[in-house]
Amino acid sequence: MKKEPSTSAPKRVVVKLGTGVLTTGIGQLDTARIDAICAEVAALRARGTEVIVVSSGAVGLGMGSLGLLKKPKEIAKKQACAAIGQSRLMQTWQAGFAPHRLTVAQVLLTHDDLRVRTRYLGVKETLRQLIAYGTVPIINENDTVSAAEIKFGDNDTLSAMVASLVEAQHLVILSTAPGLIDLQGTKEIIPVVERITPEIEAMAGGTTDETATGGMISKITAAKLATRAGCGVFIASGSEPQILARLFGGRGPGTFFVPSGLPMEAKKRWLAYFQRPAGTLTVNERAVPVLRGQGRSLLAVGVTGAAGEFAAGDIVNIASPDGTVFARGKSTFSSEEIPAIAEKKGDAVAALYPARKRLEVVHRNDLVLL
Repeated sequence: MKKEPSTSAPKRVVVKLGTGVLTTGIGQLDTARIDAICAEVAALRARGTEVIVVSSGAVGLGMGSLGLLKKPKEIAKKQACAAIGQSRLMQTWQAGFAPHRLTVAQVLLTHDDLRVRTRYLGVKETLRQLIAYGTVPIINENDTVSAAEIKFGDNDTLSAMVASLVEAQHLVILSTAPGLIDLQGTKEIIPVVERITPEIEAMAGGTTDETATGGMISKITAAKLATRAGCGVFIASGSEPQILARLFGGRGPGTFFVPSGLPMEAKKRWLAYFQRPAGTLTVNERAVPVLRGQGRSLLAVGVTGAAGEFAAGDIVNIASPDGTVFARGKSTFSSEEIPAIAEKKGDAVAALYPARKRLEVVHRNDLVLL
């Protein structure tokens, strides 16, 4: 039996809007659509739902102000476009929410803001306070200063990370796509996805839009991240009238991705989804079922090798003998120390590190299964 989205008002949702939804062309904001979205968000707020918006569009608006028809390839030029367009974007959002007596709050993030534990907790507390004040946080990547985010990032992934961070019940990704379409079969929108399989991922395609980043590929990646954190995900068209009310009323067109299992505790989510691992630890066959099924720490006796360069305290992937990554955690040893651990066992390893209790390479409290 397929699981349908709940029709009751969710406590907290994240709404992500792509550049194609917010503009009618390069640098041309669709103010009528933005006003309509603001009215829908205000209606959700009136029903008791807290709403956080993740908004694209800054680079495209900057391109329009500068008269550029194609996204620049040079990082500095993209950063300049973002700097010019971001202020226009926020002014438009505030104008849209003003008739509803709602105040917006600009939040610009880089990946490091969510990767570094202290900054992650700081962002989480700031968003909590903004919601408590009754504002509508408008989040975007800080493309002006973060070259990595412009080159590799996309707001679909950012929206999924934000949804996990604030423990939202739902993530709504609004774009020019009406949902996930079965291009290999019926050519129709798939209404519900119970599990993101390789077949589902194969249905995704990229984007050729000059201002957009990602396409359906990035949306499927975001849905995978969010659902594993216990968040239901909608992908739908931002041009549909009253789309938010229709989706949460169980009658909206689009695709719903069912959240998987119980959500992980906050620290485990941070380890699993907010990191860029510095390296990989390889373990032997005996260690895999111990870590997977018994919730144990990774001990030195189970480690066979390492790849990459990392220091003690860095986040690393954990892979089985065939190279399959199945866990992630904080290593108590550096990559330089791992070869000695892999070669020497038992008392020999203990003699090398007499102060290390039980020679735990990754403590179970700092380890999460993927």
